[in-house]
Amino acid sequence: MSDPNPAQTPHRYSDKELAEFRQIIEAKIESAEAYLETLKENFANDQNNGTDDTSPTFKAFEEGSSTLSKEANSQLAARQEKFIRDLKNALNRIENKTYGVCRVTGKLISKERLKLVPHATLSIEAKNKQQ
Repeated sequence: MSDPNPAQTPHRYSDKELAEFRQIIEAKIESAEAYLETLKENFANDQNNGTDDTSPTFKAFEEGSSTLSKEANSQLAARQEKFIRDLKNALNRIENKTYGVCRVTGKLISKERLKLVPHATLSIEAKNKQQ
């Protein structure tokens, strides 16, 4: 059955709304890139933790801990890079005016969801069906 009043069911967000989302996304990209830079600096930071004059056991523990820390930083950096890529893809969708449209249902994703997860491509309804 068709919608009784299709004029009230928007198929996309207005240019003004898209501009608001663009600001949110650009701020998140800036923040995410700064965090990624910090992660990369920590990953590259190979400074000695002052264990040269301590027992070999403690030094081995420190080296193991350092390796785990670098692995964790590497994983965080990879996730952050994906997040930034997803946010930039969202900017592309704003440019072509498809931002905020669920890729499964074709309906608009709620503003509340997009403000919390600005790179979302699925409505809550579609996301719940996935699970």
